[in-house]
Amino acid sequence: MSSPGSRRNSCRGAACGSRATFEYQVRRRSSSCSYFASGAQTGDFSVSLSQPIFTVTLRFLLAIDLWLSKRLGVCAFEGSAWGSIRPLVRLVEFSGHVIPWLIGTVYTLLRGRSVEEQEIMLNLALALILDLLLVRLVKTLVRRRMPTQNRSEILSTFFVERYSFPSGHASRAAMCARFFLAQLVDTDSMRLLVVGWAALVSLSRLLLARHYVTDVGFGLAMGYCQYSLVERLWVTWDWLQDALLIGLGERLNRAYDGLWMLDGKH
Repeated sequence: MSSPGSRRNSCRGAACGSRATFEYQVRRRSSSCSYFASGAQTGDFSVSLSQPIFTVTLRFLLAIDLWLSKRLGVCAFEGSAWGSIRPLVRLVEFSGHVIPWLIGTVYTLLRGRSVEEQEIMLNLALALILDLLLVRLVKTLVRRRMPTQNRSEILSTFFVERYSFPSGHASRAAMCARFFLAQLVDTDSMRLLVVGWAALVSLSRLLLARHYVTDVGFGLAMGYCQYSLVERLWVTWDWLQDALLIGLGERLNRAYDGLWMLDGKH
């Protein structure tokens, strides 16, 4: 038969145990609430049954895009999972930058040995300018911010990018790859090399956490379609010479008419 003291101790132990259990549950709920609150700050993808199916689907796809982009950003910092190969990935990234492409194209255009080579380089330069303008236009219209884990580099201080959609590197890589495949490359090994380069440049934007997956995907599709426009608006060397000569002739005629009117007044 138990004594009154032992009963009191057992009751106190049960009360303390229930109180500790209650406090643990409250802390667990508060920590989970704080976790979801912090997650809501990074990206609010909450859905409601009253929302249209299109909105629910779009939020679901954006959540997958954000999750997959974070998983692929393994070279965002030196301390990342694949941070040891970050310099190599940055070198691949630089190979798709617009500045070296424009410099190399203009240099080859000026040093071209044949009319056909100069004509190809001329259209490549126009295609690069067209890609730069279209990407800038879409970025200004969409205004999607770059990923938060994107790290600014020394090159970024000279070429500041505020928006990420679409990826200019991906669109440029796709457009240049299709341009080379149609105009310059004639062997299977070179075709494989060009396609592999375009894929690596696009992948580098994800590994360095510069863009989201949808940015790169839309950029690739945009660059692929841009070459079709370049092919339709192909500028031949003869047409360019005729246009320049016609413009020069019109200016000379205007200058001659102006001199003739001055002489008539005198």
